[in-house]
Amino acid sequence: MNDSSCIFEIIEQTVQHSGCSLSVKELCATAGVSRSGYYAWLKAAPVREQKEEKDRRDFELVLSAYKQRGYSKGARGIHMALLHTDPPVIMNLKKIRRLMEKFRLTCPYRGPNPNKRIAKAIRTESVSDDLLRREFECYGPRMVLLTDITYLPYAGRFAYLSTILDAFTKQILSYVLSESLEVDFVLETVEKLVVEHGISLQAETIIHSDQGCHYTSRRFINILYDKKLRQSMSRKGCCWDNAPQESFYGHMKDHIREKLADSVSFSGVKSVIDDYMDYYNNERYQWHLAKLAPNEFYDFVMTGEYPLEIPNRPIRPVIAKKPEDLGAGVPQGTINT
Repeated sequence: MNDSSCIFEIIEQTVQHSGCSLSVKELCATAGVSRSGYYAWLKAAPVREQKEEKDRRDFELVLSAYKQRGYSKGARGIHMALLHTDPPVIMNLKKIRRLMEKFRLTCPYRGPNPNKRIAKAIRTESVSDDLLRREFECYGPRMVLLTDITYLPYAGRFAYLSTILDAFTKQILSYVLSESLEVDFVLETVEKLVVEHGISLQAETIIHSDQGCHYTSRRFINILYDKKLRQSMSRKGCCWDNAPQESFYGHMKDHIREKLADSVSFSGVKSVIDDYMDYYNNERYQWHLAKLAPNEFYDFVMTGEYPLEIPNRPIRPVIAKKPEDLGAGVPQGTINT
């Protein structure tokens, strides 16, 4: 509602008040608006009511998409969720943002964390070269796999989550939740990856991590060797070298923070994580994945068939580099700093 509309509404309420002795002409003059403008505003009341009713109906759609699976979303997430309804609802971002502002619907904002400390791993002779060089999306699916560990606080304790993320499709291919920081759950994450996705892995596939003690351990190095997976590591203390994985954890924690706070047992935390992983892979639509969820995007890349019946459907993504180019320009045995 603009300033003139507010003034006209005040004038209308004043005129309808039984104790008002001022005429419409006097009220308009006092408020600094034209009498013709006031009467035009009154005449347009039915149109405004129709627009208001349409806004309410459209906002119901926005709110339903916002609440989908219990995870809040921003304007882009709502836009993509609406595209995935049956039938698809096409609502532009400008309108979604206007309705969110009008009805005071907000989404948590991931601002920078000034207190964050980047873990500094102790250098060992087992540190691998950085074969990736931040070329996360150049080589296609199942070529660059990112892995990391995060801490999940609950009931005064911690659970520990290990994941493996496909840098091209953004799918979580494997994850394991543990009550202990022993290296075993990291090894189990690799085992699950091979069991569930081994057929789609290639000879050039790499597992990229930071220089944490789990990834420099002899047991982790051996399991990658046994599974014929190449190892790559970020530079020391440089979180940007594993940025998509770090971003995934940040968004995940924003989404599950309240559910974790309500969890009183490890099994409760596991239920939260299982539900989120299913939601993320299948219904967490991403703007840069052609407005699809990670699993949908993988199918689109592999088949070329776009699943949504919408105008201006995107073309099949182009893979920029060949598998044999991955790590080819990195001198072997270089010190990773």
